[in-house]
Amino acid sequence: MRRIVLKDLFLKQYKLFVCKRVNGVTYEEIMQKLEELGSEQTKQTYNKHGVNEPFFGVKIGDLKKLVKYVKKNLELALKLYNSGNHDAMYLAGLSVNPKQISKKTLQDWAQKAYWYMVAEYTVAQVAAESDYAMELAREWMKSEEEMIAVGGWSTYSNYLSITPDEKLDLSEIRAMLNQVKNNIHGERNRVRYVMNGFVISVGAYVSELSEEAKQVAEYIGKVQVNVGNTACKVPLATAYIKKIEVKNRVGLKRKTCIC
Repeated sequence: MRRIVLKDLFLKQYKLFVCKRVNGVTYEEIMQKLEELGSEQTKQTYNKHGVNEPFFGVKIGDLKKLVKYVKKNLELALKLYNSGNHDAMYLAGLSVNPKQISKKTLQDWAQKAYWYMVAEYTVAQVAAESDYAMELAREWMKSEEEMIAVGGWSTYSNYLSITPDEKLDLSEIRAMLNQVKNNIHGERNRVRYVMNGFVISVGAYVSELSEEAKQVAEYIGKVQVNVGNTACKVPLATAYIKKIEVKNRVGLKRKTCIC
């Protein structure tokens, strides 16, 4: 009986300790954990995609396991992003509360997003769920800096995936489809990729404009993007939208676009 009581007491103390560590984990501890989770194989894969040092090579699935240790600490998330370490930057994007982040910080993040994974995913997804989504998307899409423009198009695409159609500016989206139709093949490399993704997002998430998106997808056809020494492929917009139609999922929104 005494052993059972002591065991229960130990478990309660252990759970209390764990809770305190979740809220009190330090930047140094997170960086150490990232280093432990990194692998040479993943580093080589990221290298092929264009990541610069410093980074440890942590798989996205393993990064997600660390979110619970960072998400309640905005200061920690910002410090991780500002480290310039790819793994830490991506973890920051997975962990931060988009409603707590300022416009100035998002603009700073966009400037520091030196390669497409951070620009298209980390920055764009957080921006899309922030209070400045459309303001920043419109600003960034016009940028002459490729990665900032990439972040803009991706922000808009992600915003479409989580926002009810009645809150969208359909005339603006229609004009953007026309812009893609006329300009995509002459755009910068990675901008072509996210423009193609924008057409897919409209076709998938905006019911009223899905048919127009399909027409644009048919018109632009296969989009050529230099993906370096990787096995990545540019999705064919017509085929992608068709798959969503077959599943009867056109117009279905996501709860979150952060992943």
